[in-house]
Amino acid sequence: MTAGVKSAKALNERMFSGLPTLLVVNAMDTRMLEWNWRGQTIRLGADARGTGPKVLLLPALSSISTRREMQALQERLAPRYSTLAVDWPGFGEAARPQVDWTPDAYAAFLAFLLTSVVAHPYAVIAAGHAATYVLKHAAGAADAMGRLVLIAPTWRGPLPTMAGGQRPFFDRLCRLVDRPGLGPLIYRLNVNPFMVRRMGAGHVYADPAFLDEGRLRQKLNVVRAPGARFASVRFVTGRLDPLASRDAFLDLARRAAAPILVVYGAETPPKSRAEMEALAAVPGIRTARLPQGKLAVHEEFPDATFDAIAPFLAEESPGSRSSA
Repeated sequence: MTAGVKSAKALNERMFSGLPTLLVVNAMDTRMLEWNWRGQTIRLGADARGTGPKVLLLPALSSISTRREMQALQERLAPRYSTLAVDWPGFGEAARPQVDWTPDAYAAFLAFLLTSVVAHPYAVIAAGHAATYVLKHAAGAADAMGRLVLIAPTWRGPLPTMAGGQRPFFDRLCRLVDRPGLGPLIYRLNVNPFMVRRMGAGHVYADPAFLDEGRLRQKLNVVRAPGARFASVRFVTGRLDPLASRDAFLDLARRAAAPILVVYGAETPPKSRAEMEALAAVPGIRTARLPQGKLAVHEEFPDATFDAIAPFLAEESPGSRSSA
């Protein structure tokens, strides 16, 4: 048995060991998870909280994303569910190794979580690109998954979205950012405080003031972590896109044998919102369009997000997929 599996099983046993409700609900249990990928041991942060049916929470894949963006939603779920929020490889708050991250790596990591860490969860709640990785896993799974909550789901990175597709320059940019010396300089120019604020106001948060000084410091710590540039540049340039087209995105939703709820904010940037609305139009997909919110609607408006999710999770049985 590998060290990663041992660590995962220990975490799983610790999470769902029937501890007294007050102890678990009122205290976040933070652990480190180990996952082996092509000879490297990747260490990742994971937060467990609550008691009840198991719910896995997966943050978005973006330069400023970590499992902490799920914390407010996790607090609201904890009185009813055993929740686990996990960082993605290459992201999070800790130092990260130089790895040529690919969609295959993230698909493998998700499979690891769903077999060795949180096997057969009652529900998976995933944001951004994470939502599409979950949808893809569900579409190819031999057994039906639990309920899926897809928050502001995206399948295409920022630069391909802006450019209307892939461009040869994007691969060159990845190679430049990978280089020592020049790479960190290019990366820092694009994740300075001004750019992080601009990104937050333009695409992530409905209210620019939400990214106050305290939150800005947290986000800057994320983008400045050693090795942060390797996964970040691959996300931005579309190298982590799990799909190549909207048709493939919608086909996953048709094939996934699971009840699905899509949650997104009305203020989501138009190009991303168009993809979410197309997904919401697939027969059987349930949809909650919140009156406020952009790509981080769950982080900025956790109460509204929880209110949209709670009835879907509380249903006694999955039943058939039908519009709501």
